[in-house]
Amino acid sequence: MPDAGYLTIGKVVKKLQPQYPDLSVSKVRYLEDEGLLNPSRTPGGYRLYSQHDIRRLETILYLQKNRFMPLQVIKEELAKGEFSLAQLLNQTGESGLASASASGPDATMATDSQEDLEKYHPLSRMPEILGVSVGFVRELSVAGVIKMRTSPHGRDLVDGHDFPLIRTCEELRQFGIGPRNLRQYVQAANREGGMLEQALTVYGRHGSGSQPTPEQKARYQQALTRMVTLTNNVRETLIRRNLRDTFKDMED
Repeated sequence: MPDAGYLTIGKVVKKLQPQYPDLSVSKVRYLEDEGLLNPSRTPGGYRLYSQHDIRRLETILYLQKNRFMPLQVIKEELAKGEFSLAQLLNQTGESGLASASASGPDATMATDSQEDLEKYHPLSRMPEILGVSVGFVRELSVAGVIKMRTSPHGRDLVDGHDFPLIRTCEELRQFGIGPRNLRQYVQAANREGGMLEQALTVYGRHGSGSQPTPEQKARYQQALTRMVTLTNNVRETLIRRNLRDTFKDMED
């Protein structure tokens, strides 16, 4: 029998899921494979997590969810001993945690100034700016997820508008979904873009040689926003329907 202070991986996940609903056994194992966790093991090979291990996992999950930090950066900071869950709670307080959680995925935008979003940035600065490797950003470019340009001096440049997308892709990589896997979404987006463009032609009709009025532009943007929302809802519903049996197995 393990000591009372130790938990199996399944119990750790169950303990933390109320705060982190997306946490799974496979994600905890992935964090271990990435060198962020190092639980002890029984002679039979079963993982046992100490209270220290659990606090470390909580810190990692908090930094991912509320600070939007890539795993590589979290790993480096933890190695420096600069972060602990207690320190973070003291810095932000419970209200700070709640507001960070409520901000949702769009909060990644808050980390970038409008000036940064409007500029092109050297690829070599991505580890400094985004905390992701140059190689990872280049893989995203090869997969067609982002489009880089070349400066007159031959440097690869990254569009600041792609920063939130790069962060999203970095988080997906933590679930084993890499740039190559995202090619299907690039292809689907290209097809869907053509479909929406065709549907939006009615909003672009105006007199020969005349420019669209502000009202026409507003209707166009409203229609595009609504159609994207609806198609996203259809996509999510179909994916969840296809995975319904998996969810049922998890509930059993």
